[in-house]
Amino acid sequence: MTVVYLVVPCYNEEKVLPETEKRLTEKLDAMISGGLADSSSRILFVDDGSRDGTWKLISQYCEENSLVSGIKLAHNRGHQNALLAGLMTARRLADCAISLDADLQDDVEVLPQFVQKYREGCDVVYGVRNRRDTDTFFKRFTAQGFYRFLSALGVDIVYNHADYRLMSRRALDALSEYREVNLFLRGLVPLIGFRSDFVYYDRHERFAGESKYPLKKMLAFAVDGITSFSVKPLKLIFILGAAVLLVSLIGFIWTLISHAVGTTAAWVPAVWSLWLLGGLILSCLGVAGTYIGKIYGETKARPRYKIEEFRKSGSAQASGKKNGESPE
Repeated sequence: MTVVYLVVPCYNEEKVLPETEKRLTEKLDAMISGGLADSSSRILFVDDGSRDGTWKLISQYCEENSLVSGIKLAHNRGHQNALLAGLMTARRLADCAISLDADLQDDVEVLPQFVQKYREGCDVVYGVRNRRDTDTFFKRFTAQGFYRFLSALGVDIVYNHADYRLMSRRALDALSEYREVNLFLRGLVPLIGFRSDFVYYDRHERFAGESKYPLKKMLAFAVDGITSFSVKPLKLIFILGAAVLLVSLIGFIWTLISHAVGTTAAWVPAVWSLWLLGGLILSCLGVAGTYIGKIYGETKARPRYKIEEFRKSGSAQASGKKNGESPE
C-alpha cells in the first residue's frame, strides 16, 4: 500500500484553512478507503511563520484529526523554503509526497491521478493547468511570458506548472542533494530526471484570504528563477556591450563628419550617447550585481529553514534540527 503525504505550505491562511483541512481530509480518506493510499498517509501542514491563527488551527487539527500532522518553522522563510521543509520531512515517512497550495486553487479532485501515475512507475508527476481563465489579463500575460522567457534562456521548466506535483521518495532523496540557498523548485525538480508524467487540471479561484504573491513578490520570484538557472543574461551583457561599442564608433565618425561640414551641433549626439551609455552601464551593473548577490548568499550557506515544532496526529514533538533538516 502507498503511503502518501500531502504537503501544504501555509502563510497567514487562517481564513481558508478550515475548508482546506475539510476537503483534503475527505479526499485522503476516500483514497485510503479505495485502497489507493495507506492508512498511515497524512496531510502535512507547514506553517511558514504566520502572524495570524494558522498554527493554532494546525495544532487543533493535529489533536482532532488522525490524518493531520503539522510543522511550525521558527521564522518566515518564504513559500519555497516552507515547501522544501515539508518535502524533506515527508521523504522519511512516505513513499511519495504531493505538494499543493493551501488556497484550494489546485484541484484536489485529481489527487488520485497523481498516485495512480506513481504506481505506474513515475517518480515525478507534474500538475499542469489546462487554462488560465481565473487569472486577470495582466497575470496571465506576465505568467505566460515568464515561462517562455525562461525556456528561451535554456531553463528546463514545465509550462503552466507551479508547485502542484508528486515526488517519489527516490526523487525526494535526489532533491535533498541540491544544496542551493536560493530555491526555485520549478526549475530544480526537472533537473533530477527520472521518469515523469503530467496530470492536467483546471485551477480554481482562491477560496478565501488574499494572494501571497503580489506583483513585487512575483517579480522577485521571476528574477530568482532566471538567475538561478541561466547565465545567459551575463552573456547578453557582453553582446550588448559589443553592440554599443560598434554604435558608438559609428556615431563618433558621423559626429566628426557632421562637425566638419557644419550641418549639426556636435554636442547633440554626444549628449545622447552619454545618456544611452549611462543607462546601459547601470542596467548591466544591476544584472551583474544580482548574480553577485546570489553568490554571496550561497557562500554563506545559511540554513534554509529551522523547524521549531513538529506535531504528529494526536501528539506534539519539539524539534531544533540544524542545517535545515527535518525531525526524524
